[in-house]
Amino acid sequence: MGRVVAAAVYNTGRKVTNISLKDGAEWAAKPDHFVWIGLEEPDAQELAVLQRQFNLHELAIQDALEDHSRPKLETFGDALFIVTYSPIRIEGQLEFIETNIFAGKGYVITARNGHSASYAHVRQRCEARPLLLEQGEDFVLYALLDFVIESYQPVGEAIHAEIDELERSILATELNERDIQRLHSLRRDVLRLRRYVAPMVEISEELQNLEFPFIDKTMRPYFRDVQIHVARQMEDLTTLAEIASQTIEVGVLLESSRQSVVQRKFAAWAAILAFPTAVAGIYGMNFQNMPELTWQYGYFGVVGFIATGCTSLWASFKKSGWL
Repeated sequence: MGRVVAAAVYNTGRKVTNISLKDGAEWAAKPDHFVWIGLEEPDAQELAVLQRQFNLHELAIQDALEDHSRPKLETFGDALFIVTYSPIRIEGQLEFIETNIFAGKGYVITARNGHSASYAHVRQRCEARPLLLEQGEDFVLYALLDFVIESYQPVGEAIHAEIDELERSILATELNERDIQRLHSLRRDVLRLRRYVAPMVEISEELQNLEFPFIDKTMRPYFRDVQIHVARQMEDLTTLAEIASQTIEVGVLLESSRQSVVQRKFAAWAAILAFPTAVAGIYGMNFQNMPELTWQYGYFGVVGFIATGCTSLWASFKKSGWL
């Protein structure tokens, strides 16, 4: 069983009174009045009550009871049905809360299926601007869509901050598996945000062109404003996805560079150790006629030769940056 978050009737930009669901149609039928109802997790019975009250289309009710994969806008006669998604992050995990919006002459109904940011803030902002609220249902619809788009910004900023922190960590220390997994997860979250934002461009375009009784032409610039906000959000998310990808690439390149440095050091020391090994190997051969074996200072000469050769190799590798 869901709950009614708020249900009120408005006239000339001002709230008249709170109402119950069963009184909605009566108030909506009055000239220059409209009702604004907000529901949280409504069930089929509550939606059936609204369907009878406002003559909502059966397919719209079915859509409201189903899970969707992306935002969408559908028209049923002179009524609109819009599916939107608001992102929330819980302990670093990204989730999307679906809100179904029914809008028609005399009513705006929101059905939120989860615990996202409350739409009470939208209602308060609209009631604080009576001259704009006087426009009626279309202004409320604009305010709702604008609120949904605004909800993406703090989530994107939080992800951006995490990516920046990981980038600094990767530049300062060695790359580890946990950082790579977190970066990949954040990049996937950014792509998911884009997936839910992108359809809002088409929705805002359609709202600018629809000829509906409750959508005044003077409101079209407001829906264009929503489109601008969506486009800006898409640009920000695209940039953020590129930053995440580049951070992963930079991390891999840095790790490859660090490994190359270690490999060069190993190679340099192997070459230095190979020199005395080669000299000792020569004098370890079991030939009888080796003149150097009979030299009084042969041992010291060979040791000095080895020391000189190893020192020269070490200096050479040091100069070239291999050590």
